[in-house]
Amino acid sequence: MTRSLNIVPPALDPAVSAERTTVESMTFPPSGFVPNHPHLPALIYRNALAIDPLVGDPASLFEDLFAKNGWQGIWRDGVFDYQHYHTGAHEVLGIANGRGLLLIGGPDGTEISVHGGDCIVLPAGTGHMRLEASRDFVVVGAYPPGQRADLQTGPADSEGLSRISSLPVPQTDPLRGRDGPLLRHWVR
Repeated sequence: MTRSLNIVPPALDPAVSAERTTVESMTFPPSGFVPNHPHLPALIYRNALAIDPLVGDPASLFEDLFAKNGWQGIWRDGVFDYQHYHTGAHEVLGIANGRGLLLIGGPDGTEISVHGGDCIVLPAGTGHMRLEASRDFVVVGAYPPGQRADLQTGPADSEGLSRISSLPVPQTDPLRGRDGPLLRHWVR
């Protein structure tokens, strides 16, 4: 796994944290049955949104931003407690509430602690699962336009590997649109 940090100034959207957002970039080699992405890094946006669960509906902040930036298939739930990945879509996970411990990058990947306001963008093929979560853990997920998440829990065949590596990079960052860090980190 390789890891890098980048500080991103907050956007002008009032939902964006007043603190500076830290973006972590992680790449993973294949791990067990999980192929991971051959080129694109997983991105972890720390303190991406200012979340106050006592005021309004925190999940709606992520839903509104994802929709505004063209991401679709928006859902609210958690993260499965078993290792899985997608061959047909990149995926964004906005942590709307609570705390969780996720394993990213397959069985030999990296444990990531997340809390309300964090956001993770996973390129297709990247393994992920929930190890622990608080009772109030809520995740909002979405996918780039034209991409469809399939649920994979076994080794990818050659067709799946080809889909993973050939999926187009999204035209917008799910949180910050055309000026977001995803567009700087996901260059082919």
